[in-house]
Amino acid sequence: MSLPDLIEIVPPSGPVSATVSIPGSKSITNRALILGALTPTTTRINGALWSEDTQVMTECLAQLGYLVEVSPDSGDSSNRSITIHGKAAVPSGGTRDLPLELYVGNAGTAARFLAALLCLGSGAYRLSGVPRMHERPQCGLFSALRQLGYRIDSANDRLPAIVHGAGPMDGSCRVSIRQSSQFASALILCAKQGGWHIEVEDENSDEAAYVHMTREMTRGFPRSDGLFEVEPDASSASYFIAADRLIGGGSGLISVSSKPATDWQVDARFSRFIPLPPEISRARHLGDSILTSMILAPFEQREVRFTDLGRLRVQECERVRAMRTELSRCGAIVKEHGDSLVILPSDRGLHGAEIETYGDHRIAMVFSILGLKVPGIRIRNPACVKKTFPNFFQKLAAPPAGGLGIAIRHPGAAQPLQMNELFAD
Repeated sequence: MSLPDLIEIVPPSGPVSATVSIPGSKSITNRALILGALTPTTTRINGALWSEDTQVMTECLAQLGYLVEVSPDSGDSSNRSITIHGKAAVPSGGTRDLPLELYVGNAGTAARFLAALLCLGSGAYRLSGVPRMHERPQCGLFSALRQLGYRIDSANDRLPAIVHGAGPMDGSCRVSIRQSSQFASALILCAKQGGWHIEVEDENSDEAAYVHMTREMTRGFPRSDGLFEVEPDASSASYFIAADRLIGGGSGLISVSSKPATDWQVDARFSRFIPLPPEISRARHLGDSILTSMILAPFEQREVRFTDLGRLRVQECERVRAMRTELSRCGAIVKEHGDSLVILPSDRGLHGAEIETYGDHRIAMVFSILGLKVPGIRIRNPACVKKTFPNFFQKLAAPPAGGLGIAIRHPGAAQPLQMNELFAD
């Protein structure tokens, strides 16, 4: 059974004590898959996230001709152990008239990383995705690949696009990460095999932390033992740290079972920003977890300003507008000024509402956490969490100590949904 189109989060009636396991990092998993493909040996990736985005990447690599084996992982039900048999050369594509088709859904990492990888092959490959993916930026990456001498055909420098593989070609390029760090990360992941020298612009921007992650990972491949461990996803952990703040008063009764072992993930900083400071910047402080901090802001004693949010406008949805709209729908006082949101103390005016998720996994998850405190929060299209955290609602509903023991139900229903109805697939 699958998640209904509309669910209601029921706040707990008493204290909750839980230690929740967190699935692996999507960002690390998809980088590891590309690096494994480019390593002419066998790599076993343990703790890999198994979600829509990583399945898209796995399926594309398999369609290219890589042997990818997936087996259960004991760390979390949304993790897998993935063995990828790399190749010395990227498998060939199709012809100009009949390119090899690769579908990336709405997975930005797959779209960007594969575009660079395919340049190292031969023949033609067509990348396409969902309509929203066709709206998301690609120009900076395509420009850099063209600087290196590769041909990319696209009507508007977005997907769909045809990549013409030409194999490794020594060269240099400049790439900006102002719109997305994934442009630079795609190039860095493939630079060694391609013979490319990459000059990254705007490394003081909000995206620099993800470039740092990519560089650190490339230094670790290949490993002599052929093993790579994916650490828990820090953005996903932020939901349960926020839950502890909302319904546990920050007592630590709700915690996560393991934390990232490296400094690769910018959102590992999330707990440092509780209680919230007067200003939180997307450029200097947090990554995706800045959305999590926004649902905590109405409960602060003074206004909180969220700045440098331009990058959020071109992700899975227009997240600045989405957060302003849905928080306001719940009774929060939110003001938008350019690429900033100001959220005023307004917890006494908060009330239940039907939340539009815009097909965005993070909108669905942050408002579900708000629903732990505010009665009557209903989430539309909750299954969109499959992008990065397919068992998220099972974590909320599972009995303590492994879950929060929260009732999730059809709106107005007396009985909660069963665990097998809460997995997003």
